[in-house]
Amino acid sequence: MSDTAPQNKDIDPHAQAAQIATRVTVIGMILDIALGILKCVGGLLFFSQALFVDGIHSLSDAFSDLIVLAVMKASRRAPDQEHPYGHQRIETFGTMLLGSTLIAVGAALAWDNLERLFGSSDAPLPEWPILVAALLSIVGKEWIFRYTRRAGERIRSELIIANAWHSRTDAFSSVIVLVSTIGAMLGFVWLDALAAVVIAVIVGHVGWNFTWSSVKELVDTGIPAEEIERLKAIARETDGVHNVHELRTRKMGPDILLDVHLVVSPNISVSEGHQIGMHVVDRMRETLDDIAYINFHIDPENDDELEPTSLSLPKRQELNTLLEEKLGIPLPHGKLRLHYLRNKIHLELFLDEPFLSGHHDQLKELKGFLEPQPWFGSLRIWHGEPV
Repeated sequence: MSDTAPQNKDIDPHAQAAQIATRVTVIGMILDIALGILKCVGGLLFFSQALFVDGIHSLSDAFSDLIVLAVMKASRRAPDQEHPYGHQRIETFGTMLLGSTLIAVGAALAWDNLERLFGSSDAPLPEWPILVAALLSIVGKEWIFRYTRRAGERIRSELIIANAWHSRTDAFSSVIVLVSTIGAMLGFVWLDALAAVVIAVIVGHVGWNFTWSSVKELVDTGIPAEEIERLKAIARETDGVHNVHELRTRKMGPDILLDVHLVVSPNISVSEGHQIGMHVVDRMRETLDDIAYINFHIDPENDDELEPTSLSLPKRQELNTLLEEKLGIPLPHGKLRLHYLRNKIHLELFLDEPFLSGHHDQLKELKGFLEPQPWFGSLRIWHGEPV
C-alpha cells in the first residue's frame, strides 16, 4: 500500500521553487559579472595580481550560476512517467559538482598563496583603489550570500545553499586581497599569503561537506538514526499498530522517501489495516515536513521474528475446490475467509442455518479431513453472512 503527498492543484510547488531559484541566481550572476569586470580592470590598472585573479574567480562564479540555472530547471520539473518520484537527483548531482568546484578553488588558492608565502616578488606595490574594489566585492558578495542562502533554505534546495557558499568564497578571496594590500603597504607582505592559505582551507572544507553530503544521498543513505526512531515511536503509538518491524528511508534532493512495515492484528479487515496505515502517514507528515512519499505495508505478524510464510501453502482457489468437493455444494463468493499465519492456514466458513442443519455430517467429515493436513491451522464455522 502506498501514499503520495497531496498537492494543491492551484499552486505547483516545483514551479514555485524553480521561479525563486531562478530569480536569486540571475541576481547573483549579474553581480558576479559586474564585480568580475571591475576587479579584472582594477587589478591590471593598479598593479594587483591578486585582485585580477579574484576578478577571474567572480567571472567563474557567473559561469557556475549558469550551471545552477540549468540544473534547477531540470530538477524542479514535476514527476512524469519515466521519473515517477521526480527529478530531484539532478539537483543532488549539481550540488556535488558545485562542492567539487569549491574544493578545486580552495586547493588552487592554497597552492598559489603557499608559493607567495615562501617565494619573493619584485612586482610593484598595489595602490589604494585596490582597497575600494576589495571592499565593494566583500560587501556585495556577503549580501548575495545571505540573500541566496535564505532563498535556498526557503525552497529546501541544497544546490542553492551550496551556490550561496560558493558566492561567499569570492568574499573570502576579496578579504585576502584587502589584507594583502594593507600588508604590502605596511611592509608585511607575507601576512596576506598566510591568511589566504587559512581561508582556502575553509573554502575546501565547505566544498567537501557539500560533495560528501551529495555522494551519500546518491547512494541512498538514510536520514539520521534519531529521526528514524522518532518516526518508529509515532507509528507504534498509533491506535491499531502492534509494532513496526521495518522502516527504511532515503533522500532525493530536499525530499524524504520512506518505506514502513506495520504489524496489526491478523483478525481485522484489509480496509481497517489500510485506515490504520493512513493515520500513521498523517502523523509522520506532521513530524517531518520533508517527507514526500510514504509506502506502507500492513503485516498480520512480525516477519522478522517468524519464519516467512511459505509460498507452497494452498491458495484460495485450491481450498475453495477442496471444500466444495467435501461439502457437495458450490461456495458462493465471500463465504470463505482465509488467514495465513505462522505457516498455517486458518479457515472461516460463513454458512446459513438451513445448510448447517442439513449438512452436519459433511462438516464433521470436512474437519476430520483437514486436521491431519500439514498446512491446517484451524476451522471456524459461522452462522450467517460475514461481517
